[in-house]
Amino acid sequence: MKLTITIGLLLIGHLTFGQDRIQKIDSLLHSLYSQEKINGNVLIAEKGKVIYSRSFGLANETTKEKLNENSIFNLASVSKQFTAMAIMILKEKGKLNLDDDIKKYLPELSFYKGVTIRNLLNHTGGLPDYMQLMDSLFDKSKIATNKDIITIFSKHQPKIVFEPNTKWEYSNTGYALLASIIEKASGLTYADYLNKAIFQPLKMKNTFVYTARLTPRHISNLATGYLPDSLNKYVIPDSINETKFVFYYDGIVGQGRVHSTTLDLLKWDRALYTNKLLSKEGIKEIFEVATLEDKSKTKYGFGWGIEDNPDFGKITNHSGGWPGYVTFIDRHITNDKTIIILQNHSNVSIPSKAIRSILYNKPLPVQKIRKEISITTEELQKFVGTYEVEKDFEIKISVDKDLLFSQLTGQNVFPIFAESDMLFFYKVVDAQIQFEKNENGEISHLFLLQDGKKTEAKRTK
Repeated sequence: MKLTITIGLLLIGHLTFGQDRIQKIDSLLHSLYSQEKINGNVLIAEKGKVIYSRSFGLANETTKEKLNENSIFNLASVSKQFTAMAIMILKEKGKLNLDDDIKKYLPELSFYKGVTIRNLLNHTGGLPDYMQLMDSLFDKSKIATNKDIITIFSKHQPKIVFEPNTKWEYSNTGYALLASIIEKASGLTYADYLNKAIFQPLKMKNTFVYTARLTPRHISNLATGYLPDSLNKYVIPDSINETKFVFYYDGIVGQGRVHSTTLDLLKWDRALYTNKLLSKEGIKEIFEVATLEDKSKTKYGFGWGIEDNPDFGKITNHSGGWPGYVTFIDRHITNDKTIIILQNHSNVSIPSKAIRSILYNKPLPVQKIRKEISITTEELQKFVGTYEVEKDFEIKISVDKDLLFSQLTGQNVFPIFAESDMLFFYKVVDAQIQFEKNENGEISHLFLLQDGKKTEAKRTK
């Protein structure tokens, strides 16, 4: 299984339990905001009724416009659930079958044998990561679209990572290809089909597919995404070398690019309890985990992570991360509770576990406090390199403007911050990177530390 940095697991600290649940949540979030650990909108509902909704911070650092309940955020990977729903609607309309081979719709990729639409939906297709491939092959002065992915894959025919349905590996490539399949099957653009089949029927008036750099237009209430630079000043990701890929990957849809609000996402949440978009059987299929060839089960359905929690019941959720944005939707199906968190800063946490605990009157997780120290750019340079976990999967460490960045294959770039001369931590998630030296005193490998697991990666260059 592919190693992932799991967003949404940051543990938040102690609060007195004499307060009302809503007051506790408000106190928690205000505390995090005062520490610059959140910047965005939070909405919590029970049985569809909003019990908490608040905005924290600015939508635009230049104009100082504040966020409000109608602020529109880039959902990043939370977009995948809409791609999956569009496929399921097309299936029920008889336009495609889930077990169709992708070559039926994308003949340019016929060299991939036995990869089905179902494989793309539940991340069991084994296709290579498009970002890793295009990083060296695409002209970065242009803006890529889904057609460019297909063209480059067709020309270079990168080998499959594993045989379909033998493993689970999160795949942005798969969801980008699903968007192209939606276009072939529907005769509409991905954006137009989602609008016609999902957003309009649900009256999600502030939800749409938006490629801000490819097709810019004025959007009222748009929350601009920001990253901190080396002086802790918030800047757009285009201005930092390590995140300039937001420009040349901007035209790729399916894996991301849906924009929405917390209120519209609540409409989406409510619709998933009904048959407005799909039959009862279709909705059920979306929330069933995949079964691999060896009969083992994954923890992912169609565009949703699936969890059976002993304290909270069945939960379906998804996180999203893209430079400038961190997003999360948590649907507690057994108890009909909803947590939606949309943020337009990248160095923030998602306090989902703490909010869950408060909602269910459980003790809060113990806070993990990490103190950031300053390290010179010269010292940071010694960590720069590529560290291989396994074949075709690596962790790239880079430096830009006195900040160290980490990128796992197929995932976004995140800054990491020093807490000692060899130990760094993420602010977006509860994880650390521990660097190690060889007998010659050179940085030779690192360990990714998360959830009690210690994953080694050896330096290759």
